[in-house]
Amino acid sequence: MPDKKPFNDATDHMNRIEGSPLNTDQGKGSLPKPIRWIGIFIIGAFVLGALFILIGSFMN
Repeated sequence: MPDKKPFNDATDHMNRIEGSPLNTDQGKGSLPKPIRWIGIFIIGAFVLGALFILIGSFMN
């Protein structure tokens, strides 16, 4: 990402002191694989459970 000119001195100061998420590489912000797989499993279990509840309510 090319360096951007600051909008004003205050934003330049905040970016230098606190850091800015716009200056970081977006590819390195992902979670580690084991944590990502746990999240996928939990979301998948939630979706499957919701589908089973929905289908079960129509069978009754």
